[in-house]
Amino acid sequence: MAKVTLRYWAALRAAAGTPEESYDAATLAEALAAAKAAHGADSRFAAVLAICAVLVDETPLGKRDPEREELGDGSVVDLLPPFAGG
Repeated sequence: MAKVTLRYWAALRAAAGTPEESYDAATLAEALAAAKAAHGADSRFAAVLAICAVLVDETPLGKRDPEREELGDGSVVDLLPPFAGG
């Protein structure tokens, strides 16, 4: 298990009530599941999380499988919901 930081942006930050949290997880899927469990599987947080773009250590996840995306100690996961701006 690694200690990883999840950073929340925009609507996800509002739903979480905090800009970031730390979890112990070996994979991205484990980290996301822990965050979802902490905030409620049927919550607004979970709904927004489901549509987020994901960056792992500043690299977009793209089509890689979160179950296979291993995280190292100190990894940072940015979770970006869709937003408009310019």
